[in-house]
Amino acid sequence: MNAFTTHAGKVVSLDRANVDTDQIIPKQFLKRIERTGFGEFLFWDWARRDDGTLNMAFELNRPEAAGASILLTRRNFGSGSSREHAPWALEDYGFRVIVAPSFADIFYNNCFKNGLLPIPLSEEQIEELFQRAAKHEGYQLTADLEKQTLTDEHGFTASFEVEPFRRHCLMNGLDDIALTLEQVDKIDAFEAARA
Repeated sequence: MNAFTTHAGKVVSLDRANVDTDQIIPKQFLKRIERTGFGEFLFWDWARRDDGTLNMAFELNRPEAAGASILLTRRNFGSGSSREHAPWALEDYGFRVIVAPSFADIFYNNCFKNGLLPIPLSEEQIEELFQRAAKHEGYQLTADLEKQTLTDEHGFTASFEVEPFRRHCLMNGLDDIALTLEQVDKIDAFEAARA
């Protein structure tokens, strides 16, 4: 997985609460076993009309959303089923950071295991960010995982906390497999002793 230290990127606002994992990546697209190729199906039911054409009223389909890598949204993002495909789809689409007042627990954990940084802020801070994103064309934020700050170029600064082990893993690009492989010498020695 990609390491994360600092990310500066364009913001797209998804002004919806309780976005569940079936809305993020609908069940009909879960047949793949690879972690790639899910981005094109992100928010499918909102992004497409019944005939499959793009719904240009959907936030992520608007021209000003092109190239966004930071998703700003409302409370309880990622609720519903525990599918890991949801962060796979968000990451494959191009997102590195998700900012919301709260996240579903399993989704929050899955983000860290897949190179995404979920940043919970207060409802007041989120509201301020929505207003700033509406006011400034091409609005950008910078997420600094080392300093645990989220800032913009217009004076906004917010602190967030990430549990030290998660922070270490994300900053070093370590998923569960990479963590295990850090101990490969000990694993090899153990297996040799038990041969």
